[in-house]
Amino acid sequence: MDLVVIVPTYNEAENITALIDAIQLQFDSMRAARPALNPSILVVDDRSPDGTAAWVRAAARRYANVHLIEGDKAGLGAAYVRGMTHAMEALAADVVFEMDADFSHRPEDLPRLLDALDRGADFVIGSRYVPGGRLPPQWGWLRRANSWGGNLVARRVAGLGGVRDCTAGFRAIRSSLLRRIGVDRLGAKGYVFQISLLHAALRAGARVAEVPVTFVERAHGLSKLRLADITEFIRHAFALRLADSREFIRFALVGASGVAVNLGTFSALLALGWQAWLASAAAVETAIITNFLAHNVWTFEARRPAGRLRDRGMRFNLVSLLSLGLSTLVFVLMSKTFRHLAPQWWQLSGIVPAWWLNFRLNSAWTFAEARTE
Repeated sequence: MDLVVIVPTYNEAENITALIDAIQLQFDSMRAARPALNPSILVVDDRSPDGTAAWVRAAARRYANVHLIEGDKAGLGAAYVRGMTHAMEALAADVVFEMDADFSHRPEDLPRLLDALDRGADFVIGSRYVPGGRLPPQWGWLRRANSWGGNLVARRVAGLGGVRDCTAGFRAIRSSLLRRIGVDRLGAKGYVFQISLLHAALRAGARVAEVPVTFVERAHGLSKLRLADITEFIRHAFALRLADSREFIRFALVGASGVAVNLGTFSALLALGWQAWLASAAAVETAIITNFLAHNVWTFEARRPAGRLRDRGMRFNLVSLLSLGLSTLVFVLMSKTFRHLAPQWWQLSGIVPAWWLNFRLNSAWTFAEARTE
């Protein structure tokens, strides 16, 4: 396994040499447990004026597995995109780690994050907010409130409610997942990259695990968080929620048109003398076909779904059979239980659960993002 620890830097000359040495010590123990492991360190420096890159080059003369790339300062997210792309394309990374350069993330926790990947996770977070995780004791109430508020916005606004520490920057991620997501398409330049990447991972069906860690206050240098980063964070969180809602709203609108198609077809077939149960099944199938075409070209247009159109059609057909079965079952039960109601009410009662099943299965399976290994 090729593993790359990505460390973005800007004015970290006081920390970077000691950090590289500490990570190398952990690499030794990790290789002892996994002889096939090939770990590297990739420092992504934003042309630090304090000479950080020179210290990295000096370390690279001592360690063959230390690499450096440089670029203009454009934010944490931009640095990670450059680093992840280089790690996967030039260093053939199977796994990448995100790690701060200021020792706020303890190198001795690296093996524990890798263990979580070995247990089947795709995306591992070194978490401050699961049992066993800790914040620096010297943090005041304002700093704690800022961290808590950022996670609250991420969970409630951006829709990451299942994760406790959404803003953590200590992570281990499979490269196959990053390729599936397409990190260069996230559009986040600053610290908001962390929730944008997590949001995309969850949407892609990643198995996310949180490992408790102790977050350490930096001993040297200054924090890089700016007011502009906070503003971008909040704005992007709302944008992520809107993106999720857009699919749901479009699915609902298509579903509403499908109801019209369904009931219109059903009524027309009844007028032609069809049996009610046969007209119900035909009306459902007609609505399913028109809904599929609309979802394919409009509802999920932002996705890169797996397989060809024919493959998606086959998957949609299987979902359609389940939906048809559910709708028909509800129709029969309603017709037996509420005989005094008009047949259209029986039909409508079957439409609602069938629509819900269609949304859940088609969103998660038929139109799921393509996996790129």
